[in-house]
Amino acid sequence: MVSASVIDSLHRVDQELTLSVNSLSAPWSDGFWTMMSDIKFWIPAYVLCAFFLFRHLGWKKALFVLASAALAFALCDQVSNLVKHSVSRLRPCYSFPMLDGGLNVLEKRGGFYGFFSAHAANAFAFATCMILGFSNDKSHSYSAFNACALIWATLVSISRVFVGKHYLGDILVGTLVGITIGYLIGSLSNYLIRRYIDRVPSPKAPAEPSPSGSL
Repeated sequence: MVSASVIDSLHRVDQELTLSVNSLSAPWSDGFWTMMSDIKFWIPAYVLCAFFLFRHLGWKKALFVLASAALAFALCDQVSNLVKHSVSRLRPCYSFPMLDGGLNVLEKRGGFYGFFSAHAANAFAFATCMILGFSNDKSHSYSAFNACALIWATLVSISRVFVGKHYLGDILVGTLVGITIGYLIGSLSNYLIRRYIDRVPSPKAPAEPSPSGSL
């Protein structure tokens, strides 16, 4: 078991780091971070990914990949809610020391507990599932898409610090959970695609020639 003193020390470091990152916000960037933190802003990205999945993988594989992303998304939400209520760590926007330290809060405070960030977990789970999903198309290199997906997930995640809803530690743990769940579910989806869609029928064994006898 980790001692209470170690947990308190880690929490203080997390508070200082969070205030340092949050202080980098400026009036001209507040709108951008608020937008990145808004789930409704993600919808066009989801639609665009779905379009290219159907275009490049075909409808069967695309449905497998989309189902894996939806399942990973749901699991991240459920695990995050379970951990939040188990750990009961207050969000920084409810912490008087954080507010006194100059925390910039750009959103409604929402629920009391914030460990860990569901936004970070969901974003990285989705990005991981998409990266693994597009890997089923061997005719194209998706390195640019992969980089953009990871950058997008990072911006979504760090926006939660800038709007004052999460500590940096919440983001880091959410990122690890999202990548782990996304990788597991995405890998399972790829296995099922190889097993049931890409399978090549085994060639029939040639018929043995019937023995011919001479009288």
